[in-house]
Amino acid sequence: MRRLLTDALRTLAPRGEERHGPLPPLMLVLTVVTGLVDAVSYLALGHVFVANMTGNVVFLGFALAGDESLSALASVVAMGSFLVGALAGGKLGTRFATHRGHLLSSAAAVQTVLVSVTVVPAAVSDGRITPGVQYTLVVFLGLAMGLQNAVARRLGVPDLTTTVLTLTLTGLAADSTPAGGEAPRPGRRVLSVLAMFLGALVGGRLVLHGHLVLTLGLAVVLLAVTAAVTHRLSSADASWVRPGP
Repeated sequence: MRRLLTDALRTLAPRGEERHGPLPPLMLVLTVVTGLVDAVSYLALGHVFVANMTGNVVFLGFALAGDESLSALASVVAMGSFLVGALAGGKLGTRFATHRGHLLSSAAAVQTVLVSVTVVPAAVSDGRITPGVQYTLVVFLGLAMGLQNAVARRLGVPDLTTTVLTLTLTGLAADSTPAGGEAPRPGRRVLSVLAMFLGALVGGRLVLHGHLVLTLGLAVVLLAVTAAVTHRLSSADASWVRPGP
């Protein structure tokens, strides 16, 4: 337990000599954003994910099998938008290959714009999800999440993919002491799960109580803060901004 708490504390408040510097807490913020955004997409946009592509592949199969509660078109649009966003994230990763701080701050700024676009139709529709509103939100949120996933992959912070928890949960159990492992980064892994859960919980409560715009607005604020903080912290030539193992 002590090791878990120590690792969690070092993830939330990394010391100056940490290899990844301030990236771990910033990535946790992006993980919260994922929970918020997927709460919007699943609960308000017709049971589709914009960050969890595994779920969309399964949903697409169910829809084609005849489940009328699911939309094959929505799943396809979400996956297509995610792929385009990931392509853009890959291009950003190439452009800022030598500076992880500039990569994250630029990506978070672009995400802020993309998610901000969704606030307008959500607000104008006053909570009514017409097909036009639905697909506008699916496209722009999918672009933002694809971008985030690609950038998180390029940043390479262990156990902080920001959108996928399957491997994190697997590592938490398979690498644990009872399994004979060394249990690396247990606190970080637990925090990653809790961050996603927190985003989903808050987003779910807000969406289910009719606060779609507020949920999207909260995601925008968190992304903007991430972009601003990363930009400020990466202005100096710190060791963590350089790529590497």
